[in-house]
Amino acid sequence: MFSRFFKREKSEKEKYNDLPIPANASFAFLGTDMHSHFIAGIDDGAKTIDDSIVLLRNMEAMGYKAVVTTPHVMIDFYPNTNTTIREGLEKLRIAARENNIGLEINAAAEYYIDEYFVELLEKEPLLTVQKNEVLVEFSMMFEPPMLHNTLFNMQKKGYKPILAHPERYQSLHNNFDKYAEFKDRGCYFQLNMLSLTGYYGANVANIAGKLLEKGMYDYCGTDMHHEKHAAAINNVLKSRLYTTLVNYPFLNSKLCF
Repeated sequence: MFSRFFKREKSEKEKYNDLPIPANASFAFLGTDMHSHFIAGIDDGAKTIDDSIVLLRNMEAMGYKAVVTTPHVMIDFYPNTNTTIREGLEKLRIAARENNIGLEINAAAEYYIDEYFVELLEKEPLLTVQKNEVLVEFSMMFEPPMLHNTLFNMQKKGYKPILAHPERYQSLHNNFDKYAEFKDRGCYFQLNMLSLTGYYGANVANIAGKLLEKGMYDYCGTDMHHEKHAAAINNVLKSRLYTTLVNYPFLNSKLCF
């Protein structure tokens, strides 16, 4: 009943959501996508080179100018190496040129933090998204015991961890303060765009919204694996989420190779 007398000032998010969605909405404001799975046959992303081409065409149509594709490095399931990823990247680039796809295509990796990664960190250079920045993930269900020591050791070696899709780690959902701990430890955060849509469930969407409102994300990624992802991401261009994303200061456009 007091709403007639007291008018609440709108939040920045609400102001963005009041803006009209442009008819030519695209992800050109991001420029580069830095999390995807486009190299054929080496993880749970594109299965064939034809799948890769379909996904790349979708990325180009949505306004992206470049991609850094990031195959999983997970010893028990996807034992990729610098060699397998670089060889796969070259095949992908050749296929893209033959199909007149103008995207700049680079590759890094999405490293799964476990005992194998601890050993890998000591043995050879890691593949970076740019400069010294490395995309990492861990179990969606629990924090591995070596997690924080590993992040510390990465930084001792000069790497900057980018924590992939932090909103999806269930072990963090009931202790939001842990997100601040990761930031205090020098980690970048990468939003999975589809997390905001409820694609991964309401809890994930809620956490993603909170992290976004608090300005804790640094990068935005598609984490695209297949055409279902492509279709869902394309729908973001037609939703109110677009106006929120386009006004957030993601670092994607500053990526340089």
